[in-house]
Amino acid sequence: MKLLLMSNSTNAGEGYLEHALQPISDFLGGKKVKILFIPYAAVTFSFDDYEEKVRQKFNEAGYELISIHHLRNPVSAVREAEVIAVGGGNTWKLLKMIKENKLIQPIKEKVLSGIPYIGWSAGANVACPTISTTNDMPVISPGSFDALNLVPFQINPHYLDVHPEGHAGETREQRILEFIEMNPGIRVVGLREGTMLRIEDEEICLIGPKPARIFLKGYQPMETGKNKDLSFLLDKNFSHQ
Repeated sequence: MKLLLMSNSTNAGEGYLEHALQPISDFLGGKKVKILFIPYAAVTFSFDDYEEKVRQKFNEAGYELISIHHLRNPVSAVREAEVIAVGGGNTWKLLKMIKENKLIQPIKEKVLSGIPYIGWSAGANVACPTISTTNDMPVISPGSFDALNLVPFQINPHYLDVHPEGHAGETREQRILEFIEMNPGIRVVGLREGTMLRIEDEEICLIGPKPARIFLKGYQPMETGKNKDLSFLLDKNFSHQ
């Protein structure tokens, strides 16, 4: 299994996917593969516009890309894909359309067979068991929270430590603590912007300039950097040491 799960598409002051192009190229190993793009998370802009924006960046790195919305049979498109890329946007809409097009099992089977999966923001969320740790408003119902379940932990992308001055509401950490209180035994990885998880079979590493923050009920949140062994995240029986 090969996954590249990114917190975000754009770092402050940088171009779209600029910080991700080299990690994507490293992840794909220099092979000039054709990428199947899933744009279903788009809400306020068209799939065509989304495809063009993403295609421009992947072309810069030497890859072809086509969006699944052009293809008559989405299930066949997934089964024939060399690489699957799932873009960010609204996670609820993304999951709803994945389910409507009957893609949960085909994507899972294809990724488990070894083809690379790249997802950013909402695209990283749907790789988890559920989308319960997304930051997005539930603008539409996907029927259930159950997602692709490619990894045994949850991701909170765009994870923030900052609490805006004058804001009296809950912090991101408090919201995640609520989640683990109601879902004991499930780990949540707070992925700060500019960071990503690269997973290959039983190995997992953090890429980027910031540590990740890991939550599990009954334990203090744990900060872990890119030089730490993160393979414990793939162990369903893991507990903080």
